[in-house]
Amino acid sequence: MHTSLQPADAIPGLHVAIIMDGNGRWGTRRGLARTAGHRAGVEAVRRVAEAAPDLGIGALTLFAFSSDNWRRPREEVDGLMAILRAYLRFEIAKLVESGVRLTVIGRRDRLSARMRQDITRVERKTAGGQNLHLRLAIDYSARAAIAQAAARWTDDQSTEVLRRMIVNSPQVEVPDVDLLIRTSGEQRLSDFLLWESAYAELWFTETLWPDFAAEDLSAAVEHFHSRQRRFGGVPVAGVMEARG
Repeated sequence: MHTSLQPADAIPGLHVAIIMDGNGRWGTRRGLARTAGHRAGVEAVRRVAEAAPDLGIGALTLFAFSSDNWRRPREEVDGLMAILRAYLRFEIAKLVESGVRLTVIGRRDRLSARMRQDITRVERKTAGGQNLHLRLAIDYSARAAIAQAAARWTDDQSTEVLRRMIVNSPQVEVPDVDLLIRTSGEQRLSDFLLWESAYAELWFTETLWPDFAAEDLSAAVEHFHSRQRRFGGVPVAGVMEARG
């Protein structure tokens, strides 16, 4: 058995994934451009990232831009990319100060050279963060991630190697998703972390993403802890016991 993957550090705490939906509607309901909603959504990202560690969250994966989002009008796509670039460029100091490690999952070949440079820079600068692993999914498709990993995987490798290829985090061991949140009232996965969310608890809220607050995240986590997780077997009292 062989693998080219490097040893990974484990992440303690919950893995929470969020489909940040409703930005465009937030803007249009206020008579603004859809990009205004995306800009307001950045503040929600800051709020949840700041609140996450105190709620026992060790990994936070946010769906920032799906591979299907390239189908949106060019003006909106360009606006989204500009907002993402601004976040990656100007949040570095705050992320480092807060002990947040930021990594990006998804395709990079279709991103601009400047965007790729920004991603490499923020990943390098924040690599020492221990309080939270913040992952942004940009040009991401779970189906594509699974298909690409399967194409690289050989039958003399373990299924754990396949999982690590799909998760796309060779340097940091990212656990499967414990809690998946979707805002804005929609109730679907939209090709997001399909492998990692096999046993995730799902929590849907009518709140549009720009209005999502630390209190909403706390409510979702509290509800998560009230559920019994069986993983196909007998009830398990809490995720930490399940892993321990």
